[in-house]
Amino acid sequence: MSLSRSVARKRVMIILYQILLYEKNDIKYEIDDVIKENIEEEDNYISNSVHGIINNKENIIEVANNYLGTWPFNRLGLTDQAILLIGTYELMYTDVPDKVAINEAIELSKLFSDDAVRRIINATLDNIYHNELEK
Repeated sequence: MSLSRSVARKRVMIILYQILLYEKNDIKYEIDDVIKENIEEEDNYISNSVHGIINNKENIIEVANNYLGTWPFNRLGLTDQAILLIGTYELMYTDVPDKVAINEAIELSKLFSDDAVRRIINATLDNIYHNELEK
C-alpha cells in the first residue's frame, strides 16, 4: 500500500529532521539507513525526495537564505528547516505543481511550527516561486 503524498511528505520531514540532528551533532549516518528506520516498506517518492534534498541541500539553503530576511536558515528549528528544505526542493527540482509544493509545506508547518515561523516559511516559498522560478 503506497502512502498518500501528504503522509509521505511528513515522513520525509521526519527523516530530514533526523539527518539534520545527526549533522548538527557530528553523528555519522547513511541516508538509506535513516530512511529504512522510518518507513515500513520501500517508497520511491520518500527515497527520491530525501536523496534529492540532501544532494542539493547547499543550493537549497543558499536560495532560501536569499529570501529569509533577518532569519538565516540555520536559525530556524530543525523541523522548520526540514519543512523549508522540502518546499524549496519541490519548487526547484521536481514537477510537483508550485502551488501544491507551497501548500503542502504550509500544511506541515501548521502541524509542526508556530504561527511566526509558518509565516516565514510561507513568505520564503512565495518569494522563491516569484523571484527564482518566474525568471
